[in-house]
Amino acid sequence: MTGPRKQYAFRPAPELDGRRGHYPVVIAGAGPIGMAAARDLALRGVRSIVLDDDDKVSVGSRAICWARRTLEIFERLGVASRMMQKGVTWNTGRVFSGDDREPVFSFDLSPDRDQCFPAFINLQQYYVEEYLVDVLDQTPLTELRWQSKVSGVRQTGDGVEITVQTPVGSYTVTADYLLAADGSRSTVRGLLGLEFVGEVFQDHFLIADVRMRAERPAERWFWFDPPFARGQSALLHKQPDDVWRLDFQLGWNIDRDAELDPERIGARVRRMLGADVAFELEWASIYTFQCRRLARFVHDRVIFAGDAAHLVSPFGARGANGGVQDVDNLCWKLALVLAGTAPRSLLASYDTERGFAADENIRHSTRSTEFITPKSTTSRAFREAVLELARDHRFARAYVNSGRLSVPSVLRDSPLHENTADVAASTAASASMPGSPAVNVPVMVSGRRDWLLRQLGGEFNLVLFEPVENTATTRASWPVPVTTWHVVPPASAAPAQHQLTDIDGKLGSAYRAKPGDWLLFRPDQHLAAHGHGCDPGTIRASIARCLGQGVVA
Repeated sequence: MTGPRKQYAFRPAPELDGRRGHYPVVIAGAGPIGMAAARDLALRGVRSIVLDDDDKVSVGSRAICWARRTLEIFERLGVASRMMQKGVTWNTGRVFSGDDREPVFSFDLSPDRDQCFPAFINLQQYYVEEYLVDVLDQTPLTELRWQSKVSGVRQTGDGVEITVQTPVGSYTVTADYLLAADGSRSTVRGLLGLEFVGEVFQDHFLIADVRMRAERPAERWFWFDPPFARGQSALLHKQPDDVWRLDFQLGWNIDRDAELDPERIGARVRRMLGADVAFELEWASIYTFQCRRLARFVHDRVIFAGDAAHLVSPFGARGANGGVQDVDNLCWKLALVLAGTAPRSLLASYDTERGFAADENIRHSTRSTEFITPKSTTSRAFREAVLELARDHRFARAYVNSGRLSVPSVLRDSPLHENTADVAASTAASASMPGSPAVNVPVMVSGRRDWLLRQLGGEFNLVLFEPVENTATTRASWPVPVTTWHVVPPASAAPAQHQLTDIDGKLGSAYRAKPGDWLLFRPDQHLAAHGHGCDPGTIRASIARCLGQGVVA
């Protein structure tokens, strides 16, 4: 009753022979977050080891919905193409209520199909982990250590001392930083005596992965109070390999062992899909709704990411997607600090920015939970009224909350940004606002059609909406390597190196940029600054601010 789990060999570490081992970064946890961090750091020239107490990838679907922003990040890390080949693409969701066979309404998460990636793909977590293992095995500067459990953590002022337990004995390594990406039951969090703050909701959901052949569309279907589960909610998602993810609301006072009985799960599945449907139960689990986080993610030399740092209810796909964005935010900063290019205080911005994002995800997840599982007569009456109105009135559909789906956070109040352009308040939600994640638009590069984010990569990038012959900015020196791009219109002459041809004006339109504007993108592809008049001093100050150095003269 389990999905495929690849097993990986235990290899004795050199430290077991008494050799001293020191690494810039030690990562606890070989899940998607820990391995993504190792890959990202290695691409930035930072050596790390990844410790995991298991010797297999995860079991069951677990995280299955991978959002567009996550795919953009994973493309830079080298696994997105395999994910796209295997995953099930979907953009459409349908919401049902009561006995009606027709949905209350449907929604399209990606009405503009001219995108590099879809709104979401569905792919079991174990496949993502396998792909990351494969790429890490070919990545210099990193090493996966299986059956290696963190059993002790001691901060020494200038680093961390980590005790590792293995099948053949224990050893100790030291690191400049320890990244705890070891999940919701984080060992590192426990060793440091840290606890989550937040809310645990009095409800349980059953996940059942079933294998069956079904002519159903690749869409997200959600039911409120369906005939097969009166007074409850349910969800259906298609996955690769003819596997379907089914979620059933169970309530609070349950017998977990009884609910996990395969016969009982089978009865639920048949009530949902039909008595004659042939299926095989692949995996099942029960989870509790909770929205909690650490008060701080950075504890001197120990940094937390993913579920080790924050937990949200699963509806909305904010858990793993948020964790991947944690890594994207942290690794470039950590690399600059380790290189001596930025002060250690830059890491405080990780806590500020990803703490803001965690609070945003918790807020959305809490609202979803309260709508899905109303706990008062008033909230239930509100939900029923909204669902009834939504059938015929568009305005009410905005209040239907079956899980607000993951979108990247706009880091509006980051200490690393200053709005250097005359950006009107009406554009606050647009890509032109510093702190916004980059919008991926089509561009022409060296005469071929491509996508903006593939050009930005994982470094600082300066995009200039000014004539190519204006070389003052191009020749300027910066405190870190910066790739400079000139935006040219489609009618321009044959493009030169580091020129972006703005196809149909989509680049300028997306960023509300006019001639003379400039855009500075951080290594995590968030917009750091948007200004007018390409003055090197102003741009240099924006870069320094991104390095945690404040404004420079």
